[in-house]
Amino acid sequence: MRRLADIRCFLLDMDGTFYLGEQLLPGSLDFMRYLSHSGRDYLFLTNNSSRSAVFYAEKLTAMGWPAKPQDILTSGEAACLYLARRHRAARVFLLGTPDLEAEFAAHGFTLTADAPDFVVLGFDKTLTYDKLTTACRLIRAGVPFIATHPDINCPTEDGFIPDCGAMTELIAASTGVRPHIIGKPHRDIIDAVLAKTNCPASATAIVGDRLYTDIATGKNAGITSILVLSGETKAADLGSAAVAPDYIFADLGTLRLALAADDQQEERLPVRG
Repeated sequence: MRRLADIRCFLLDMDGTFYLGEQLLPGSLDFMRYLSHSGRDYLFLTNNSSRSAVFYAEKLTAMGWPAKPQDILTSGEAACLYLARRHRAARVFLLGTPDLEAEFAAHGFTLTADAPDFVVLGFDKTLTYDKLTTACRLIRAGVPFIATHPDINCPTEDGFIPDCGAMTELIAASTGVRPHIIGKPHRDIIDAVLAKTNCPASATAIVGDRLYTDIATGKNAGITSILVLSGETKAADLGSAAVAPDYIFADLGTLRLALAADDQQEERLPVRG
């Protein structure tokens, strides 16, 4: 297990880790200030492909942390980076919101149902039957099928609503074809992160509140995983968990204290020559 002091870039989940709904979680701003003070990098990482990095930057800024769009990576942007490495300027049939359409257009992809190179499914809150039938026809014809993330449900203040994973199951049931999935817990989203940050995997950690996405991502990608108990996962869940984090903290505030203590310990280590 790597020492906290060796981590130079923290990948931060947002809901349940940095904030809960519309409420900032205790210690979040202190943690971010310490990262800046200690010269570390960070990236907010979300599976939600229905919103843009601009939306999340504005939300974080309103909560007290002056974030920029480049500080956020969504599974939508990760899908763009994945496709760009394989087929720059590809033709894409996209099932997604206007935010996701703008993301793909900004990366130079042509959005079309006419002879596309890929079918890409996001968390499409504008989903229609026409989109579904077109996607299924193209996939049956052999067009590669990509999904931005696997989440079945998205939590809202009014309860769960169907997310990208539920839409994936509908298309897979109709076509018999399962997609290549980009987002957490799959390694492709971390490959996109490492390309974006230029930080090695050995010095990167993911911090989140979900074992089956955030912590599983760390294990799948070979990076340090840090669980915070400020969101979905509780201490009682750990005994039956299929995957174990490298570190567990109550929240980002206690993670900051441990990181600072590890940094101070490193400063006291003798120089070996």
